[in-house]
Amino acid sequence: MGASNRNTRVAVGISAFAFTLFLIAFVTPYWLVTDGRLSNPKFTNLGLWEVCFNNFQDIHRFYETRFTGCMWVFEEEYYIIHDYLLPGFYIAVQVFSTLCFVMCLIALPLTLSFLRTSRDDDRYVFLLLTIGTCQILASFFGFIAVVVFGAKGDSRDWMPHWQNNDMGWSFALAVVGAVLLMPAGVLYTVEARRERYKRLNEISNREAASEYGGGEDYYTPQVPAQQQQQPTIQDYFAPQPSRPRRPQPGQRAAPSAPPAVVAGGGIQTDI
Repeated sequence: MGASNRNTRVAVGISAFAFTLFLIAFVTPYWLVTDGRLSNPKFTNLGLWEVCFNNFQDIHRFYETRFTGCMWVFEEEYYIIHDYLLPGFYIAVQVFSTLCFVMCLIALPLTLSFLRTSRDDDRYVFLLLTIGTCQILASFFGFIAVVVFGAKGDSRDWMPHWQNNDMGWSFALAVVGAVLLMPAGVLYTVEARRERYKRLNEISNREAASEYGGGEDYYTPQVPAQQQQQPTIQDYFAPQPSRPRRPQPGQRAAPSAPPAVVAGGGIQTDI
């Protein structure tokens, strides 16, 4: 299993939670909502791809068309107010949010493959690096999207009754999801770096062992000289083995056996 240690398990959990939050924010139309103080607001709520009006009419145009209900922002009926409904910052938010979502989609099957990959597999480090890179990029794109929308979403130049418009819960989920993708990606890359150094260290150890011919004994720790057995007091007073004594002065040594005579007149000696 790929998530075999704490770093990878935490990374998988955070990335799954962050992706779920951003997915909900991506498809729900509550990035900008009215605060409910108006009895008959012309604007009710807006998301990345859907906007809801209530008898809305653009006062800057010479037509009497009124818009009511929720529709896709690129709906054909909205073509006459596209320049009003789709300003540059809103399109930028859509683009960066889509890039964030695409990076998360790319990381999803890679994460599933990573969970079924062993640590000894050659793809293990590659999957860690790829998933981490995708999530870091997703966090970067998502962070840009929420910052731009937070700065320009409730401006007085866009939706009507701007003073009664607030950021909705979809925007809050997008902020949390985009921020959490960053630590998840960093954990993946840190684990990939550590696993790579571990493998390089093992390779260098094997090469050193084969070069010096040490085998397993090459790595056997040597006992320091300080830990070698030192003589004790009992060793000094232990009885010494008996040795032949020299004769005292005035005493003659015991006669030794005469040398044997061999055939031919020679004398056999023991050396």
